[in-house]
This record gives sequence, C-alpha cells and structure tokens, in this order.
Amino acid sequence: MMMSVITAPPAVGIIVVNIDPVLHLGPFQVHWYGIMYALAFVAAYRFGVLPLALRRGVSRATAEKVTTWTIVFGLLGGRLYYDIQQPDLDRFISDPVNIIAVWQGGMAFFGAIIAGFITLAVCAWRYRLNPWMMFDGGVLFAVVGQPIGRIGNVINGDILGAKSTLPWATAYANPNAVLQSGFHQCTDATQPGGPLCPAYQPAAVYEALGTIVIGLILFALFRRNVRSGVLALVYLPAYAISQLVIFFFRASEPAGPLGLREAQWTGLAVLLIAFPVMFLLWRRTAQHFPEQHQARPQAAARAAPG
Repeated sequence: MMMSVITAPPAVGIIVVNIDPVLHLGPFQVHWYGIMYALAFVAAYRFGVLPLALRRGVSRATAEKVTTWTIVFGLLGGRLYYDIQQPDLDRFISDPVNIIAVWQGGMAFFGAIIAGFITLAVCAWRYRLNPWMMFDGGVLFAVVGQPIGRIGNVINGDILGAKSTLPWATAYANPNAVLQSGFHQCTDATQPGGPLCPAYQPAAVYEALGTIVIGLILFALFRRNVRSGVLALVYLPAYAISQLVIFFFRASEPAGPLGLREAQWTGLAVLLIAFPVMFLLWRRTAQHFPEQHQARPQAAARAAPG
C-alpha cells in the first residue's frame, strides 16, 4: 500500500494511487470504502452532533438514537437516489437486493440529505425536540463525515473528473482499483515502469475540499451560537452550489439535458424550490420552538446512569 509521486512526460507531476481498495486480512476482505464510512460516522457524531446536542441540553442517549436512525435511513436514501439515476434501472428492479446494496458502492449524497432531513423531522416529533436544532445537527454531521468518506472514493477511484495533465491529477496503479471503478482505461496497470492508466482530475478531492470550506463556515457560526436552523439554512444552498460547480468535473457521471448531470439538476431544485420553502417555514415556525430542550422526566430517568 503506497502513494507516490512520479514524473510523467512531459515533465508533469502525477499523483499515483497504488492502494488496493480491498484490505486482505487472511480469509477476510475488508473494503477501505466501508472503513472510511465507519470512521466518518464516528467522527461526525463525536465532533458534529454531540457538541450541539450537549449545548442544547439533549442527552447523549437521545443523540445516539437519533444519529443511528439517521445513518440507517440516510444510507438507504443515498442508495435509492443513486438507483433511480442509473440507465440500467431494470437491473435493480429485477433483483431487489441490488436496490439496497449499499455495500456494493454507489451512493447519491443528495438522497442521503433528503432521507436524513425526513428522519430528523420524525425524530424531532418523537422525542419532542426542536426540529431546526435537529437539522443543524444533521448538517454538522454531514460536513464532518463527508470529507472522511471521500477518502474511500479516492482509494476506489470511483469519483473522477476528466482526463488531465494537471500536476495534481490522479492515476491508479493498482489493477483492483481499475476493475473496481470500471471507469479507467488502462493497457497494463501492473507494468513495472509505472501505470499506463491516464490521469484524471481528482473530483473526490474537490468534493472533500468543498465540504471542508462549508464546514468551516458552519462551525464559525456554531461558535457564535446562532439561532437554531441557521446552520441548515446556510448548508443547503452552499452544498447545492458546490455540486453545481464540482459536477462539471465529474466525467464519470453521464450528462443529461442541457449538459447538466443529475446532481446539478437536484442542486438547482434545492436552490430554487427547497431552500426558499425551508426558509419560509423557518421564518414562520422557529420562534415557536425553545432553543433549550428540557427532557421529559421519564426520558431523563431512562437516560440516567444506574
């Protein structure tokens, strides 16, 4: 397992990823993609959800339950939204297991956002919490976890831009990564002289960097203790704009009407429809929810140790 930099004619530095996407542990095979997702979930809860929950008076037990349900339905939503975008949708319908096979890779983050927001709204009603505070926790979870998950995409080579000779372009030397993505065209990826795969713009890295920038903005607002809902209202248009820009580099995704990809059309829908509706709802309802949640006596008793 290594990552190196070679010089390829004409004197252009290319980043070469030579990491097997599958970690072989004796008879067991563990995908780096799954490892990065697990790390992303842990970090997102610890550094995104929990600080907000404790500031708002929500118990750890409740925060853990809400986070677990949101992860489950977020994964399903991300997978389903990916499924419906595929040209070979019949393959998923004919074998229903493929519909929810998140372990096979293939996720659409907008689907995870939609399903996550619905789950958070239901959990807010179930636990009598401020839904705007819950949405804020969800977007903090996203901006912490998503860049970590993108490391798995880099190793897999499954989110790529166009072929490029830029100094930070990425080539893949490991044949398993080539087979995994199905996007690379290599004559012989195992040749000792170096990979003969073309180099691509690392769109997964662009995705991670874009999310990190959004995250820095959100955490700056969080430190200022802004009103519940503000973080979610900043995140939605910021993420939509990032997808409108970044998907121009996503050559691994087929272009649709007007040359725009599915995520770009979804981003436009978020900017023109979802965000204005959400902002109006926030203006009308935010003042009706307390900023500080007071746990019900029976809930507090269940959460108490011993």
